[in-house]
Amino acid sequence: MITFNMQVEGFILHGRTRLRSWIGEILSEHSEKAGNINFIFVDDREILRLNRQFLGHDYFTDIITFDTSGYRPSGTGGRVSAGISGDIYISVDTVSANAKDYSATFLLELYRVMAHGILHLLGYGDATPEETLKMRAAEDEAIALLTKFNIDA
Repeated sequence: MITFNMQVEGFILHGRTRLRSWIGEILSEHSEKAGNINFIFVDDREILRLNRQFLGHDYFTDIITFDTSGYRPSGTGGRVSAGISGDIYISVDTVSANAKDYSATFLLELYRVMAHGILHLLGYGDATPEETLKMRAAEDEAIALLTKFNIDA
């Protein structure tokens, strides 16, 4: 299941059904399927708090991805859900600023960041120049899929 949670006043994500299909296609192209993927759209203040608390970083970022694939709450004895799972926090403020910096539309930058989070869950990294090149190429492939689902950026 793919969910979208808006925690920013006034932010609305349109076309959620098509976006779910697009994300499913990205996963499918990597021979995976969605488990429980939660996109949480936050402001800069919240992304900074998360960055400090969980990563020990004292700066703003556009995205923080928590991989919960295989997570089983202690004491539940339950099955781990099949598929890729995670919580993807996206700062709408930073995405907006980055769109201006990169001369991109807000939606194009937002979709790129959403794909970036999914790619992290699929095992892509961006800590080295080599990883970053692979990540960017995979992001470009994901963005190219938008037209298949009639998603305008």
